[in-house]
Amino acid sequence: MIKLAIHYQDANSSAMGKAATLSGPTDSLINLSIGDPDQITHHQVIESAMDDAKDGHTKYTHALGDPELRNAIQNHFKHKYDLSIPTNEMLMVVGACHGMYLALKALLNPGDEVLVPEPYFTPYLQQITHNQGIAVPVVTRESECFHLRIEALEAALTEKSKILILNNPNNPTGASLSEEELTQIVSFALKNNLIILSDEVYRGFSFDKEFTPLYQIEGARERTLVLGSFSKDYAMTGWRIGYVFGPEHVIDCMRELNEGICFTAPSISQRAALHALTHHDEILQSLREEYQTRVNYVYERIQTLPGMSLHKPEATFYLFASIRETGLSSEAFCEKALDEAQVLFLPGTAFGASGEGYIRIACTVEIPQLKEAFDRLEMLSY
Repeated sequence: MIKLAIHYQDANSSAMGKAATLSGPTDSLINLSIGDPDQITHHQVIESAMDDAKDGHTKYTHALGDPELRNAIQNHFKHKYDLSIPTNEMLMVVGACHGMYLALKALLNPGDEVLVPEPYFTPYLQQITHNQGIAVPVVTRESECFHLRIEALEAALTEKSKILILNNPNNPTGASLSEEELTQIVSFALKNNLIILSDEVYRGFSFDKEFTPLYQIEGARERTLVLGSFSKDYAMTGWRIGYVFGPEHVIDCMRELNEGICFTAPSISQRAALHALTHHDEILQSLREEYQTRVNYVYERIQTLPGMSLHKPEATFYLFASIRETGLSSEAFCEKALDEAQVLFLPGTAFGASGEGYIRIACTVEIPQLKEAFDRLEMLSY
């Protein structure tokens, strides 16, 4: 028998991993757990990428990424946000999770603490511990729409604090921070010599206010790495393509680390990303309008369900709904919804201990399926 490393011998699957095993195709299951969009990638992106493959784009790219793609990203951020990002401060990665792992690997020493606003994207915890860091949850509250507060950061700060992970807009809560809030967070980071890892994967899905990139905040760039992805903005989850911006010496270290992992992001996925940027406005506007319609529909339905409540959606296609008044734990509620209604959610505890009493709803199916799901939930008794 092959023995695992000691670190992994008692490891358990995450709630997201368990949900994936339950989410296979059945006649009646409605899966609102994993955030994989139901739309497929825009047909012109697919066709153009396949044409590029036929034309020879099937080899390794430059270690930092396809130069043409990096130039296109540079032009996109200049045009949309008036940000100048040198291409040598940019690394193409196999999705933002890969980028986060490389960033933590490059920056953490054993025992360094990482401040993580909670509820948090589940893989953060694993990635921190895999890189010998210590995750320090910073709890956000529903009463404050799950917005990160400086007081909470101050209470969590120690002499070992090195990194703050900032996920804006936020998965799982859908919180979207204002420019004023981001300015306060950057000031806190600068005052306390913290590095910020700014996860901006859902930048395209802020509904009620314009998204503010952290790089636009004065003083942020010298202490920040930005993580982005094509997965959600362009319905390209399976292509596994993202990017990291950061100081050149950090990006260069991440590039060297990646040489021993996968060397480069897939060439064909990088070509697809290039063509997605060409159709940016068309693709993103359509997706944003569809998701906003869906989250608003679910928000209205939840207002009528006994035992459930929800703050007004701000961003993303996730909703973090309270089920505390049902008297059930998060896991018990999800089990009941699955067993009795064939609707699959993720329990709030998948996103940290403070998620108890909540569930995450991924609005990644069309309105008729959402209607059916909540029609079924109306029949549950507690």
